[in-house]
Parts: sequence; structure tokens; C-alpha cells
Amino acid sequence: MGLLSLGTPLAWDDAKKYADHVREHGITQFLHIWDRLKDRAGDELLWGDEVEYQVVVFDNEEKNTKLSLRQSEILAKLAVITNDIASDRGEAESVPTFHPEYGRFMLESTPGSPYSGSITDLLTVEENMRYRRRLARKYLKDNEIPMTMTSYPRLGVPGVFTEPYYDPKDAVSSHSLFLPEEITNPHARFPTLTANIRRRRGSKVAINLPLFFDDRTPVPFVDPTIPWQRNIYPEDPEAKQGAAKINHVYMDAMGFGMGCSCLQLTFQACNVAEARRLYDLLIPVAPIMLALTAASPLWRGYIADVDCRWDVVSASVDDRTEEERGLKPLKENRFRIPKSRYGSVSLYISDEWLHRPEYDDIEAPHDPAIFDRLTKHGIDRVLARHISHLFIRDPLVIFSESIDQDDENSNDHFENLQSTNWQTLRFKPPPTNSPIGWRVEFRPMEVQPTDFENAAFAVFVVLLSRVVLNYNMNLYIPISKVDENMARAQRRDAIHTQKFYFRKEVFAPGQPSPISTPATSGASSPIDPTATNGIPHRKERKLRNCFPSPPKPEHWRPEGPIEDEYDEYSLDEIINGKGTAFPGLLSLIYTYLETLDITPEERFKIGLYLDLVKRRANGSLQTPATWIRNFVRSHPAYKFDSVVSEEINYDLMVAIDEIERGLREVPELLPPQAQCSCR
Repeated sequence: MGLLSLGTPLAWDDAKKYADHVREHGITQFLHIWDRLKDRAGDELLWGDEVEYQVVVFDNEEKNTKLSLRQSEILAKLAVITNDIASDRGEAESVPTFHPEYGRFMLESTPGSPYSGSITDLLTVEENMRYRRRLARKYLKDNEIPMTMTSYPRLGVPGVFTEPYYDPKDAVSSHSLFLPEEITNPHARFPTLTANIRRRRGSKVAINLPLFFDDRTPVPFVDPTIPWQRNIYPEDPEAKQGAAKINHVYMDAMGFGMGCSCLQLTFQACNVAEARRLYDLLIPVAPIMLALTAASPLWRGYIADVDCRWDVVSASVDDRTEEERGLKPLKENRFRIPKSRYGSVSLYISDEWLHRPEYDDIEAPHDPAIFDRLTKHGIDRVLARHISHLFIRDPLVIFSESIDQDDENSNDHFENLQSTNWQTLRFKPPPTNSPIGWRVEFRPMEVQPTDFENAAFAVFVVLLSRVVLNYNMNLYIPISKVDENMARAQRRDAIHTQKFYFRKEVFAPGQPSPISTPATSGASSPIDPTATNGIPHRKERKLRNCFPSPPKPEHWRPEGPIEDEYDEYSLDEIINGKGTAFPGLLSLIYTYLETLDITPEERFKIGLYLDLVKRRANGSLQTPATWIRNFVRSHPAYKFDSVVSEEINYDLMVAIDEIERGLREVPELLPPQAQCSCR
């Protein structure tokens, strides 16, 4: 979540008066950063992960679990503990950090310092994640457990689901029928963000997930847990006026989406061009990783007919007015905006030759005045369109003390809009007065129940990020197909039921497939068999940055329609390959590993992580979403009515905790090597 500003947040009617001011000065701040750092180059690979926990209270006598709302107290204690550890060690950068998140029941953890590209660092990720979890767990109450779940299954059910209990009638920020005010982090930013989204939109947010219909689920399904007749806030009638859809699970507050947990990775690039190239290369990968990490089939006490959080979070922060959503003609607003501000990427941003304009084939409105200002300053049209597209949004939280800023030494106005465009990837300029370089944040993955899984997917994506750059890969497909993939990724059991659009020829023109090169010299050899002028390269011990851009072949020009460039593949085919027709991302990673100086032991450990990805993709291991749904449906107390009862939820939480601690074997979910001997 980053650093939280202190001050007095403005309510929407006051904040909107300063929207143009924030946009104007945000662009000024970006241009100052650009002028100072556009030529910065040579930064090494540094990267990090963010893991989000939900703190669950276990009542073993009553066989019940609830969400602990002690975030502030827990974080204060962890801050003291980590400071003490840092003082004892004399090395603060090695001590993990814990941060607040939107939900008062959530914690975010990051490594104390970024990982480098060293193989050693790569193989410490799992232990670092375990250390963070142990540290958090050690300083919680005995009956509190930090769990890496994407969504808490009974968030928003009638009755008690938090410790302590609060009544939703007092939800003064969200006006929710289901979530109390106290579910939200008390820092002024979060209630203000919640209230301003509602006020700007002109209604509460409306989230509707299709219900999973089981043998005894009533048809049609009219949710009996919705307080249809409540009459406290002006928006209370919205549910019965159509906001709550029949045969769906209805939710009405930001907390349902921003109360979800995820696994995110951030990479420092060599320079701005490499950051833009990596951003584009990972856009088509985002829905693939969402499907592989699917972990959230249970919502507000029901089984939904989806496996992922993405559309829930998207709808939970959708501040667009009826005009912007295309429901009314534009009158008060400037743009029709096709997507929520939490959504999939709408534009590629690299200005290199592989990026054909035809790939940007969806409506992505931009602010023409900002676009003109950026291009007149020397920003290329591709990046200018990206920035001016982000800046069609209004800033949602403005602190009165921060309206006037030193634009040369602050980037707060820029980040106000940049950081509230929550997309599958984020292109991140260097912060002002910081040693940090140009970065790319990868955001689609669902957090996994165990540290082994989270480490496995982190390692996979890190290696893939080097593969796509090292081999000059071309993964461009039309953005419309990426959006379709995002929709397919969230469907129930997508691994078995869906196919995904992916590029057929994944190497740039003139670039041979590395898989067709001569036999390698072996994992333990220090010599890389690929050669320059017949001289083999010495293998490297580090994952590196600063890959040259793919050279444009002389006389090259695009041939044929872009529709000929992609096809539909199963996840198994994308990850594991399709014979000679498509190499598969994993085989390219293994080929890349042959260029690194790694020991057999290191290769074996990396192989354990990659094997999890392989088996998820080929369906021999279940996703957490499938495992959770099957657990509920096979529970003795389940009535085949789509309802997740208190008893079922308790047993599910116990099972997930035991799996994470290595006390319960689940061969359908995890390989034996993944079992943790934590306690």
C-alpha cells in the first residue's frame, strides 16, 4: 500500500474542485522526473514481492472463525519487533517490513530490501516468505493466524464475522448493507476513498457474481440474506431496484474487493526503454497467471461460479458515473470510460518496432490537452497516450495540506492518479530523490495458501521476465484478446474448460528459437553453448538487466492481418508446449537456465517450483479455487444449496492452516516436496 500521507482529506464536493490542479501538477511532476531520468541506464535487476495476509481468529470451542480487526495494534507491535531485530543485527535492510492495507484485518509484508538477480537470492524467496509469516504469527494472539487467502469466504454474512463485532448499520463511508465501518483501515485515506468513490459514482458500487448452482440451490435464487427493507441510507433501496441481480451473489462495498489479498512482483529495469518493453511483454501473460493462481470461489457465504477476485475488485472501486459508463449521454463528464479504474491494461506502451498500432484495438480515451502537453515536451506519442489515458480519472483523495507542492521535489500529485489506476501491470517512474530506477509491477496473481506456492509463482515470473527479454520475444496480441483472456481466466475451472489467445510465433523476426540451438553443455558447466563469433559465453551467476532491443531486420515490414498472428491454446499448451507448433513458456525457461552457472542442487530446487507450475497447467494439480470448492462440496455438513456455513468455513480454515504448516497432506493440490515442516 505504500506510505500513507497525514493530513485532512477532502470530501468529494471539495476535492473535485482541485481535480484539474492535481492533474496539471501531476503532469508537471512527471515531466521533471522524465527530464532528470529519461537517460538513466545500467540499473541492475532488483525485484521484490508483496504478500498480503488476512488475520483470522479461531474459536476452537465454538468451531468458528472471524476476522481480527486489530491491524493497528498488530502493526505497532511488529514495528517495534522488527526495529529491535534490526538493531540487534545491525542490518536493517535484511529485516522484513509490514504495512497496512485497506482491510483492518489485513497485513502486507515485503522483504526488508529488494532481491538482486543472484541465484542465491532467487532461492531465498520461499524462506523469506516463511520468515515473514513466522514473525507475524509469533506476535499475534495464540488464536490468531495470518493466512494467505485471496478472499475470506464469509465476509459480509449476517451476524458475527469480525472480532470484535460491529453493526453494518454504522457504515457511514460505504453505506453497505453488509460491512461495518470498522472493517476499513482507520487511516483517513481509506474511509475517504470509500466515501468519495460512492459520492462520485452517484450510487454505491454494485458487485454481482454468478452463483454456483448445486443440486438443492433454489431456482431462481433470490438472496434471503440481503436486508431488502433496510432504510437507513439514501442508497439502501438500490438492491431491490436492480443493483442486486437474481441468481447472483451481491456485494455493495469497496471492502469486498480491496479486502482481497494478492501476490505482486516489482522489477527494476535497466532503463526506461527496457521497462516499457517488459511491461508490454508481460501484458499477455497476466491473464495466464491469473488463471494458474485462481484461489477465490467463495464470496459472502456462497459458492460463486467464478474462481478469481479480479472482477470483484474492479467493481468495488468503480467510481464511474452513469455518463462515463455509457448509461446516459455525456453532459457533466468529459469522457465515456469503458473500464473501471481497476482493470486490465488498455494500451501497450513500448515505442519499439514490434509494437504495431493495430494491437491497441480497444477504446482507450485520453485527455487531448495532456497528450498535447506531453508530446510538445518531447514525450513520444505512445507513452504520451498512456499517461494521458491514466489522467482522464479524477483524484479521489486529496489532503488539504498537500494541495500546493514543490513539483521539482515531489511526485505526490502524479502518484495520486498513477497509483489509483489499478491495472494488471503498472509502469512506475523513479520516485523523486531516490536511488530507485524505472520499474514494472506485475499485479494479476492471486495469493496462494502456502509460501511454497507463492515462492514458486514468484520464481516462475522472475525467470520468465528474463526469458522474454533475453530471447527477444514477441508476445503481442490485440488488447481486445487480452481482455477476453481476462474474462476466461476467471471462469470456473478455467484450466480445463477454457482456451486462451496467445501469439503463434513468439520470437521477433530474424530471431531463431533458442530451443533449436545445439545441445547444451550441461547445468553444471560454466560455459554457455551459445556463442558470438564462435566463442562461447561464460555462464552467469546472476539474472541480469540491460538486454539489447531486438534489431529490426533490413527491409522488414508487417505482413498480413494481425488475426493471423495468434491462435487459441489451452493453458497446458501455453505453459508446457504443443509439440513442434509452440515451444511452451516452461521449455524456454529451462533453456534459459542452461545459460546460467547454477549447481545441481540449485537446479533441483528451481525445478520443484517450475514443476508446480507445470502440473497446475496440465491439470494434474488443482488450483486452490478448485480444491476449496471441492472441500466445501464434500463436507458432511454441506447441503448442496451453495451455502458456506459457519461450520464448513471453520473446517476449511483449519485445513488451510494445517496445509500451510505441513500437518495435512493434499496430493491433489501440492506435491510432497512442498510440505512445510513449520510446526
